[in-house]
Amino acid sequence: MGKLLQQLVNGITLGSIYALIALGYTMVYGIINLINFAHGDIFMLGAYIGFALTTFLNMSFIPALVISMLSCAIIGVVIEKVAYKPIRNSSRIAALITAISVSLFIEYVMMYFVSAETRTFPDVLAGKKINILNGRVILNSKDIYIIIITILLMIMLQYIIHNTKIGKAMRAVSLDSEAAQLMGINVDKTISYTFAIGSALAGAAGVLVGVYYNSIDPLMGMVPGLKAFIAAVIGGIGIIPGAMFGGIFLGLTETMVSAYGNSLYKDAVAFAILIIVLIIKPNGLFGTTAREKV
Repeated sequence: MGKLLQQLVNGITLGSIYALIALGYTMVYGIINLINFAHGDIFMLGAYIGFALTTFLNMSFIPALVISMLSCAIIGVVIEKVAYKPIRNSSRIAALITAISVSLFIEYVMMYFVSAETRTFPDVLAGKKINILNGRVILNSKDIYIIIITILLMIMLQYIIHNTKIGKAMRAVSLDSEAAQLMGINVDKTISYTFAIGSALAGAAGVLVGVYYNSIDPLMGMVPGLKAFIAAVIGGIGIIPGAMFGGIFLGLTETMVSAYGNSLYKDAVAFAILIIVLIIKPNGLFGTTAREKV
């Protein structure tokens, strides 16, 4: 029982990180139907910004987290303006190739400037451990920080989406961008806000991963980015609660497979679950079938 509870804690922690990254995927797709494969690399940039702030400026965790989020938000907007806006009305394959190209460009630019070696992230959070159930479950303070920060960010996102002017604009553009524009909504500005918010969440996830694993490298965004995309698709891409659920579900699944099976197969299990979900519910667990007028 103790082992199961311990793995649940580990799974929720990992799933929280996947959920933060998946939210960026699902928000951008919900607005402009674009799979932003560079999103995982923005997550990597957030980790490096947090690393630089805590290492060279001796900044504490919370200020470094906030500045990393703001920096990634700006980077996300610049990427949208420079790379995605010019091809917004092009074919989907053009958008897909552009997204992959942007991803590779960010990775190799970072390797040029910081080299490909793995760096050790500073231990900015005291690694205090809390024993539960007579030591059968060990709760690390890092786990608590990650889970609490993820919950707070998700609550803030839900508030922005449902209770602010920009959130209402995002929902309107997601439903029908042309009708929203006719109603006076600035679609370009709304899309930029979407990239900013999604990139900020990815930046936060990057800092949290650096703190959790104590190591970062320029290619660290590839696998978590792909896993977060899987989480978004499982939950129903374009649906924010679905991305949250998909992230937590995928984190728990990977942790349980590693603990009770073989860690070598955790990626295979993740893709197997994705295939099964797409066969049973092509629009994801939270998705609904939409009818198109012809």
